[in-house]
Amino acid sequence: MPVVTNKTQRPLSVPLPDGKTLHLGPGKTGQISAKAVEDPRFKKLVEAGEIEVGTEDRRPTVRPGIGKKRRTSLPDHASSGGGRRSGDR
Repeated sequence: MPVVTNKTQRPLSVPLPDGKTLHLGPGKTGQISAKAVEDPRFKKLVEAGEIEVGTEDRRPTVRPGIGKKRRTSLPDHASSGGGRRSGDR
């Protein structure tokens, strides 16, 4: 799936087929369909240098273990039944 990148310093509304619009912030990327690349309004933005089209593999990928938080186990506390004392029945 093609990826489009906003090359400007301002937000862009990228016209897509079927009356849809992709809103991209400055320097941000988004996925589009192959059909969208052929749209004349889309091509006009590419020719003006406002957007750049690439492939999925150009997008940054998350490496395993990076950016994921792991839960660490805490030592078990003595279970006291929710704070009830033996004389509170």
